[in-house]
Amino acid sequence: MKEASAAEVNQILQNQKFYFASQETKSIDFRLEQLKKLKAGVKMNEQKIVKALALDLNKSELESYSTEIGILYEEINFTMKRLRKWVKPKKVRTALTHTGSKGYILPEPYGAVLIIAPWNYPFQLALSPLVGAIAAGNTAVIKPSELTSNVSALIADILQELYPSSYIAVAEGGVSTSQALLDQPFDYIFFTGSVRVGKVVMEAASKKLTPVTLELGGKSPTIVHEDANIRLAAKRIVFGKFMNAGQTCIAPDYLLVHTNVKAALIEAMKVTIKEFYGEQPIENSSYSKIVNGHHYNRLTGYLNDGTIIFGGEKSDDKNRIAPTLLDKVSPDSPVMTEEIFGPIFPVMEYTSLNEAITFINSRPKPLALYLFTQNKETEDQITGRVSFGGGCINDALMHIATPYLPFGGVGESGMGNYHGKYSFETFSHSKSVLKQTNRFDFSFRYPSAKNGLKLVKKLLK
Repeated sequence: MKEASAAEVNQILQNQKFYFASQETKSIDFRLEQLKKLKAGVKMNEQKIVKALALDLNKSELESYSTEIGILYEEINFTMKRLRKWVKPKKVRTALTHTGSKGYILPEPYGAVLIIAPWNYPFQLALSPLVGAIAAGNTAVIKPSELTSNVSALIADILQELYPSSYIAVAEGGVSTSQALLDQPFDYIFFTGSVRVGKVVMEAASKKLTPVTLELGGKSPTIVHEDANIRLAAKRIVFGKFMNAGQTCIAPDYLLVHTNVKAALIEAMKVTIKEFYGEQPIENSSYSKIVNGHHYNRLTGYLNDGTIIFGGEKSDDKNRIAPTLLDKVSPDSPVMTEEIFGPIFPVMEYTSLNEAITFINSRPKPLALYLFTQNKETEDQITGRVSFGGGCINDALMHIATPYLPFGGVGESGMGNYHGKYSFETFSHSKSVLKQTNRFDFSFRYPSAKNGLKLVKKLLK
C-alpha cells in the first residue's frame, strides 16, 4: 500500500481549510445533502463492502450487514431526522446580575478534522464518526486501517466518487501516513484503536493543543451472578464474545462467574457455541478469521495461560482459532493483563459480589461491563461502585447499537463519546454568546461609580 507523503497530506489539509473558510459546509441543507449522498453511496456499494470484509476478515454477510452497513444506515437516518433541531442556538437562563441580557449557545464546527479508523470493524468505524463530522459542518480526512487493505481501498473509492478531496479525503497507508497526518495542525482528531497507539495520538495532539476523542479498549469484564438466567446469559455472552472472532473492542474480555453457577454456565456456553458455529468452528465458512499472522501468533500464545476446557483448535493456514474457554488462569498472566481481542475467554469465579467488584476496581477502568442478574440491588451495586465506559445488564454489545446512548470510554479505555446526537456534539464547539441590552446600563460596575462596591457586594454575596 502506497504511503501518503507529508507534502500530499499537507496539501490536502490546506485545501480543506480553504474550503471550510468558504462557509459552504455550515449550510444545514448542504450537510443534509452530503449525508444523503453518503447513504446512497453505501447502498450502491453494499455487495462490494460485503466482499471486501470477507476478504479482509472472513465476515459473513449477516455479520457485515448488521455490524458494519446496517448500523451505519441507522446512524445516518437518526442524524438526518434531527439535525435541524440540533443546530439551533440553545437559549439559556439569565442570571440576576445580567438582567436585560440574553444568552445562548451556538454549536459550530471545529474545521478540518482527522478520523483514524481501526481494522476490526474497518468500514463502520471509519464512516460512523464521519456522519458526526459532516453533521457538525466540518471537512474531514479519513485514515483507514492498512491491515484491512481491501476495505481501505473501497472506502477511498467510494468517498472519492462522492466528494471532492477539499471536503472529504482519504489518506491510505500505514505508520508513515499516520505520522504525517499527526504532524499536521488539524482542528480535531478522532481516533479509534489500541491504548498504545492512543497514547501516541494524544502526545502528538498535545503539541498543537488539538482536542481529541480517543475510543480505545481494555479488558471488559462479564459478571454472571448466581441469580442470572443461565441459558439466556450463555447465548448472549457467546454472541458478544465470539462475534468477529472476538475482535471487538467491547467484547467480553474475561468472565467472572459466581461459584454456585459456574458449572451450569460453562455447560450452557458449550452447547451455545456448538449451536452457533457447529462442531468444528474453524471449518465454518461464516466464522471470522484473525486479521493477520502477528495477531494470530499473539493469540495462540494465550492458550498456554490456563487450562483449555473447551475449544482451542486452530488453523495456521486460515488464521482461525475456535471459540475457546480457558479455566484456572492466573490474574497476573498475559491473558488476564493484556486486552485479548480474540476468541479466547478466561473464566474466573467469585463467591461474593464484593470480591468481584474489588477485582475489577483493582485494574484499569474498562470500556465495557456486562452484568447478568435478576436482582436490582446487585445491578445498583455494580453500576454504582464500578467505573466503566458503558455496558449492559443481561446482554452484551447491544448498548453500542442504539443512537440514544453515548458510546465512549473512561480512563485508559478512552475519552469522549459519540453516536447519535453525541457525535454531533463531539465534532461541534459550543460557542457561548451573551447579547446585552442598550436600553439601560448598570453604572455601578464601572470604577467611577459611587457606592459601586456596596452594590456589587449586595448582588454577589
